Amino acid sequence: QVQLVESGGGLVQAGGSLRLSCAASGRTFRAYAMGWFRQAPGKERAFVSSISWTGSRTYYADSVKGRFTVSRDNAKNMVYLQMNSLKPEDTAIYYCARSRTGSASNLVYDYDTWGQGTQVTVSS
Repeated sequence: QVQLVESGGGLVQAGGSLRLSCAASGRTFRAYAMGWFRQAPGKERAFVSSISWTGSRTYYADSVKGRFTVSRDNAKNMVYLQMNSLKPEDTAIYYCARSRTGSASNLVYDYDTWGQGTQVTVSS
């Protein structure tokens, strides 16, 4: 049973940076693509970024492209989301998720395991 635990969220001023981490338990971590999603109050959960199981392919939502960088360390069972040039509209709960396959996806239903989320708040 894989468990995902996010950390690194917090309050930051606009233009600042945060680095989110996702720790995964289980020996099969490296076989699956991983994704980051976010959910703002009153909105649906939205795709942010994903990374293939090898780390060779990464994908980003248009709204974060050029500002966010996803990476993974399979030896440590970790996934990261480096967030730079943060904007107030980035405020949300950020979730780490494990894909059903090794291929990265931007679709919520392609992910079967979710963390509890970490709050990111960007003040103007």
